[in-house]
Amino acid sequence: MAVSTIYSTQALNSTHFLTSSSSSKQVFLYRRQPQTNRRFNTLITCAQETIVIGLAADSGCGKSTFMRRLTSVFGGAAKPPKGGNPDSNTLISDTTTVICLDDYHSLDRYGRKEQKVTALDPRANDFDLMYEQVKALKSGVAVEKPIYNHVTGLLDPPELIQPPKILVIEGLHPMFDERVRDLLDFSIYLDISNEVKFAWKIQRDMAERGHSLESIKASIEARKPDFDAFIDPQKQYADAVIEVLPTTLIPDDNEGKVLRVRLIMKEGVKYFSPVYLFDEGSTISWIPCGRKLTCSYPGIKFNYEPDSYFDHEVSVLEMDGQFDRLDELIYVESHLSNLSTKFYGEVTQQMLKHADFPGSNNGTGLFQTIVGLKIRDLYEQLIANKATARAEAKA
Repeated sequence: MAVSTIYSTQALNSTHFLTSSSSSKQVFLYRRQPQTNRRFNTLITCAQETIVIGLAADSGCGKSTFMRRLTSVFGGAAKPPKGGNPDSNTLISDTTTVICLDDYHSLDRYGRKEQKVTALDPRANDFDLMYEQVKALKSGVAVEKPIYNHVTGLLDPPELIQPPKILVIEGLHPMFDERVRDLLDFSIYLDISNEVKFAWKIQRDMAERGHSLESIKASIEARKPDFDAFIDPQKQYADAVIEVLPTTLIPDDNEGKVLRVRLIMKEGVKYFSPVYLFDEGSTISWIPCGRKLTCSYPGIKFNYEPDSYFDHEVSVLEMDGQFDRLDELIYVESHLSNLSTKFYGEVTQQMLKHADFPGSNNGTGLFQTIVGLKIRDLYEQLIANKATARAEAKA
């Protein structure tokens, strides 16, 4: 067995020795942890290059629900690593591995309090380690990823993550660091307006957690400067943005139960063709309520148009209102093109399958499902393209 590569990682203050055997096609990783001076010896299997998807959003904006919809599209239930830390944030299925970027906090809850910084502040996160580990996984190399324990607020011992076919990194900062951003094959930003975010937080924290209205307002205001400075600007880099706004169908609505949702899709992204309504590139306004779609007050309205977003050409599909019957969604689906479905009615089937998920009766669930199908199509195109390139190289 011969040493094939030796390289250093500044973030870890450690040296990695990669050794390989042509017969077994296995790699051993030795990593030194400076905190404990302990050596890890990890078996790594070499696989095809991993596809990396980034999902950015603030806390409480629906990342977990989106992840469940996405992993469902690829089949198989996503579960925590077997036999690992019960408080692990990682979810693994047959095809996908979802990593929560909170695991790259460099300060635990008490350290942040002492340093007077929030988790949104880059100073509370280890972007060097994030970059090195995402890069390693993308290259087919396993890593021992740290764990941020949301229960205790402490940093737990690391867990072994093997390179999957599809790696999803979700959290506050997947597009903040340019090095990490350049590793992404596709990126999504969940953009929840302040009005809706406030309504959701009141609904959740007052009803479920017994918080007062004053404490909820204080919590939101305390996070807002860092959110505006470090999280929100990431949406300019996203290939797709799901924007959630108050409805325009109900005058002066402040409950946040009926939503206007916009799917903003960047043009010119390789392996990604934006969805369109009726006629690609046109400006369309459509009220589908009638004999084929049951609509109670305030009804449903769709819009589709080309637009510009942070100086990028985009296509925007918008839904305002909510569905009364999900089985009738097939009527809407039949008028949408470039959905990347495998069969007629697959969007409706996915929505019915997860009818109990938050947002299943409005545009958040619909557009999350559509983006999930587009990511599956992007993955299949990428894999097919790599297979063709390998075949041509051998010829």
